Formats: sequence, C-alpha cells, structure tokens
Amino acid sequence: MGKQIPYATSFHLPDGREVVIETGKLATQANGSVVLRIGKTMIFAAATAAPEPKPNPEFFPLSVDYQEKFASAGRIPGSFFKRESRLSDYEVLISRLVDRALRPLFTEGYMNETQIIINLISGELETMPDAFAALAASAALMVSDIPFPNPISEVRVAKINGEYKVNPLRSELEHARVNIIVAATMSDVTMVEGEADECSEAELVEAIKIGHEAIKVQIQAQLHLVETIGGAKEKMKVAPAVENEELKGKIKELASEKIIKVASVASDKNSRKLAFKKINEEVNAGLRESMGDELVDAYKHLIARYYDKLKKNLIRTVVLDSGLRLDGRKLDDVRDIWTEIDYLPAAHGSAIFNRGETQSLTSLTLGTKLDELMFDTALLVDYEKFYLHYNFPGFSVGEVKPQRGPGRREVGHANLAARSIRKVLPKTPYTIRLVSDILESNGSSSMATVCAGSLALMDGGIQLKSHVAGIAMGMIEESGRVAILSDILGDEDALGDMDFKLTGTVNGICGCQMDIKIAGLPYEHLEAALEQAKRGRLHIINEMSKTISKPADDLKPHAPRVVELIVEREFIGGIIGPGGKIIQEMQRETGAVINIEDKDGKGYVNIFAADKNAIDAVLARIGKIVYMPKLGDIETGTVVTIMPYGVFLDFKGKSGLLHVSEMSWSRIDRVEDHFKEGDEVKFKVIDIDPKSGKLRLSRKAVLPQPGVKV
Repeated sequence: MGKQIPYATSFHLPDGREVVIETGKLATQANGSVVLRIGKTMIFAAATAAPEPKPNPEFFPLSVDYQEKFASAGRIPGSFFKRESRLSDYEVLISRLVDRALRPLFTEGYMNETQIIINLISGELETMPDAFAALAASAALMVSDIPFPNPISEVRVAKINGEYKVNPLRSELEHARVNIIVAATMSDVTMVEGEADECSEAELVEAIKIGHEAIKVQIQAQLHLVETIGGAKEKMKVAPAVENEELKGKIKELASEKIIKVASVASDKNSRKLAFKKINEEVNAGLRESMGDELVDAYKHLIARYYDKLKKNLIRTVVLDSGLRLDGRKLDDVRDIWTEIDYLPAAHGSAIFNRGETQSLTSLTLGTKLDELMFDTALLVDYEKFYLHYNFPGFSVGEVKPQRGPGRREVGHANLAARSIRKVLPKTPYTIRLVSDILESNGSSSMATVCAGSLALMDGGIQLKSHVAGIAMGMIEESGRVAILSDILGDEDALGDMDFKLTGTVNGICGCQMDIKIAGLPYEHLEAALEQAKRGRLHIINEMSKTISKPADDLKPHAPRVVELIVEREFIGGIIGPGGKIIQEMQRETGAVINIEDKDGKGYVNIFAADKNAIDAVLARIGKIVYMPKLGDIETGTVVTIMPYGVFLDFKGKSGLLHVSEMSWSRIDRVEDHFKEGDEVKFKVIDIDPKSGKLRLSRKAVLPQPGVKV
C-alpha cells in the first residue's frame, strides 16, 4: 500500500521562510487535523467535537491543550516517570493564547463539547512554536465539519533595531523593543498580548497593524487548503435557539424599570448583586403568578437567559446614555486607591494595593542562585531569577472554592504581571520571588498585582528604574455610540465588548493583554483607549508614589545579603577544593551559601548569608585563595618554619622565604635567637621567580635604615 499523499498549501513569511500546511495524512478520524511545517519545525493540530450538544451548558465547552513532545528536540523528559505529564506553565500560556483567539468565533449557538489538541512533534531552537499554534488550530477547524466560519491566525511582531519583524528567530528577540502576539480574522483584530521596553502607544498600534497584514496572508492560505480538499465539509447543524417572544416580553415588562433604577444609582458590588438577585426573584414570582409553576420550571433556563441578556443590554444603555457607571464613576475615572508598605514584618518586602473593591497583598522574598526557577521545555532549558506567583482564593469574591492549586487563569495573570515588572528590574545577584494574594476582587486583580509588586520591591530596597502600574480598560459599543471605560469592574468586564489590560511606567508601555469580543474594532477606538489608559496609568503611579516614590536605600535588616565576586578562572578549583572540601568547609563554618559559576572565562562567586560577619569571613577566606602577590607588596605573615638560613612566612594563603640576609640591617648569626614559630612579621615582596612562583621576602626593607634620615 502506498504512502498517503496529503493535501497541502503554503505561504511565505515576510522574511521569505516558507510555511506549509497539510491535511489528510495524520489523525484522519478526528473531525479535522493538520500538520504545519516551517524548516524542521512541525506542529500537529487536531480538532474533535462531540456529535451532540451538551444540554443547557452555562458556557461553550471548549478545551485547548498545547503540548511539546520532548522527542521533537531529541530529548527525554527529566521527570521521574520519563514521560510528558501535565502541561507546564509555558504550555498553559500558549494554550490560553489559542483559546482566547478561537473561543468567540464559533457559530453562535454551537454548544458541542469541542477539544483542540496541538503538539510540537519536531522542533528547532530558533523557530518559536507559540506564534504558529493558533494557525495550526484554525486550519484544523477549517478542514473539519465543526462550525467555525471565520479562520484566524496569530503572529509575533517584534520591533528590533528600529524595524518591525513578523515571527522573528528566537535569537533576534534578545534585541526586541516590542514583542507582542496578535490574533485576528481577515477583517478584525481579536487579541493582543505581549511586552515592551517602555514603548509608546503609537509603536504598539503600528506593531498590531503590521501583524494583521501578515495574518491576512495566513488566512488566505487556510482558505486555499479548504479548496484543495474539494471545498468545505458540510458543517454540523446548530439548532436554532429556542425562542419565546411572549415570555421575553413578560420578563422585559417585569424587570426593565427595576434594572434601570439599580444601574442608575451608584452602588458597591455586594449591594448591586443583592439588588439584581432580588429583581430576578421578583421576576420569577411574577411569572409563576401569571404562568403557573409548571411552565416556569419548564422554561427556567430560557428565563435565566432572557433575564441576563436584558440586564446586560439595559446596563449598557444606561452607561451610554448617562456617561455614568454602576458605581457612579465617570467613564475615565479610576477608583479610589490606598496603599501601604512594610505590612509584613518578617518578609523581605511587602505592600498592599487597594483600588476600589480589589486588593492585593504582595510579598517579596530574596533567594540565592539555588532558588532560581528551572524553565524546562522540549527546546530549551533555562533558569529564571525573577518569578511571580498569583493566588485567587474563593473568599476574595465571597465564594466557597476548594484550594486546588493555580488554574490557567492564575498562570496567565501571573505571567502578565511578571513580564511587566521584569522590564524595570535592575541587574541583581538575588533570585526574586513575588507572591500576590488577591484578598478582594472586583475586576482588574492582575493590574493590582503589578502595582503591589512594584511597591513591595521598592519597600524591599530593590532598585527599580521606576514604578510600574497597570490598568484594565473596557468598551461598550452600540449603533455607533462608544464608551471607553477606565479601570473596569468585574460586571463591566462581563457586559463590555473589550477587556484591555495595559501596564507601564511614566515613560511608556511595558505589557499588554487585549481581548475583543465584537467584530470590527476601528483603530481610532483602540488609539483612544490607549490614550485614556495612559492618563489612568499616570494617575495610579502618582497615587503609589505618595506612599513610596523611590526604592529604599538598603535591604531590610533581616533580609539576606548577596555579594558577588569575579575571579580568574584558574582560582575556581582552589575555592572549591578537592572534592568540594574548601567550599563545604566555608559554608559549614560561616552558615553562608556559596555558588560558583564558570562563564565568559571568569569565575562568578555569589556569597549569600543573613549575617554580614559570615559574608566577611567568606570574603577573607576567598581573598587568601585568590591573592596574587606583586613586587613591592607590603604584608604581614606568620612564622611557620625556622631554618639556619631564614624563616618561612605564611600570609593570605601564600608562603615565602625571609632569608637571614633580609631580616635586619644588622648581622644575624642565629635565626632562632630572633624568631620563633607563630611570630607576626611585617615584610615586603622583593622577588617572584617567574617559573616556580617562589617568593623572596624582606623585613629590613620595611625597617628604617640606620644613619639614613627619612
């Protein structure tokens, strides 16, 4: 039987590299599957769906899992089981990028459980697979019978040495000023996420536009792939939503006036939640009175859908009509902010950032090189000296929720905050861990984490370049009317058309994450949102600066200290000692932690200790090991051996001969009459043998010469 010949299409990236997408060869029992190739990199994607929809689901049951096979780079997993297991944070972040781009674009009403699996099956270091995962997923959906009418793609756009580049090589990103991933359909941008070195709003918009143009080429390739298989498959039927106009009208009559009244009066989250709950109960009571219990129970899911949609539409109208929001703020107002530092006395730095009903308590911990976070993927093993963990317990929103460890949302929020703070961190020998515990939440908790992290680092004496802050923007668009909202509430996130998180300093943007829920966001609206976000960001930084405007001059008294020495490579062995004897002895005697790294032809020695005396003791010991005497050095040594012709002195880990002729300006007949073991002797180095390195020392060179006036 011959080899299966796949259907294929291809396109070229702006730099000339060819990308091939093929289908019909692998995983033919999935609803749709493709393999994407670029050079030696191959990404497999399969889309599978249940044949029937889930009954009355609360949300679209879509799951996206991206995983890198270690065999793709010729590696065996380093875990105990030597196999791929749960997704790493890195893989979760890529899964989220794809999920957020695809989820809003399935045919409305489609509720079949759908799973998209994306695997890196062959990889090379320079080609970064994260920018191609969504393209492979979209292509798999397009060749399937799953109702996904509009193909999408994602690209990375980086500004390198003043020029924008699409999907650059990994090594090129080291010099990137802007580094974002853009997702879009042929007509609309749907998602943006990335980081920048304090770039301007105009630079970010330009990068998005360039990314969208590249995406159009990739979408055209997907449409061509569909043509090669003979056209689009017949799509699964999506049953039209059950409608009951009479029921909808009754709910509107019972609830509209009450919803508008609540939406028009400034209220806090809990009061508003109770008020809307009461309206819902009154609606159900009114319907039971007019329709009877049996019909209300039969239509309960439809009633809930109609009520939620009515509430959303009416609140949006109130905001557009009045220019005021649920909590009484104007469109560009930021909620009240209060901050506090040094809240946790035993932490190495801490801060509370409170904005409205959102609160982050963030702690700083300083560690050694041994505390670095290992970053182990199929293509790359690296270590990270700065990392941030984000926790979102149920009590922060008044709910009971089991503690199951971080979910995908927590991983994503932590990544956004960390990449923003990383842009202002100084070079430091410390490993830095920030932990943000969200104690209250009503929108924008990831942005509160950025602000609290900046405050905690300054409180801990880490010399940040400047404060970095974040703000979440929203938008409501109806029939050409637009309201751009600063510092959105949780309710506004749910009812709005855009969630745009933006972080930065007074000088520019450091991070962004944008999800657009509607088609056709004009660039002028995006630019207006960016300018409004900038004003909000500067306001927040000003409020933070009232508590602490620059980093503390020193670390906390109880914080550990790190000193870094750079020594010549030949001394590394002497510091470590045979079998690690010397370094282990120093650590045991002082309590310090010593790490040595050989790089760039030098030895980098990090000494980590809570006690300055311990660091001084290690420095003194290493100083003796690495000390190289020079002609003319004046030192003090200890007599260790007495011979008829002189004495041998030990000093700073070295040894030299003090000959009898160099002991004094006067004649010495018996050395033992003038010196004994243990004596301290001051001397000058007068000769170093170039071959053996033997030292000749002189005591008389440091004594006054008789008859010579100084």
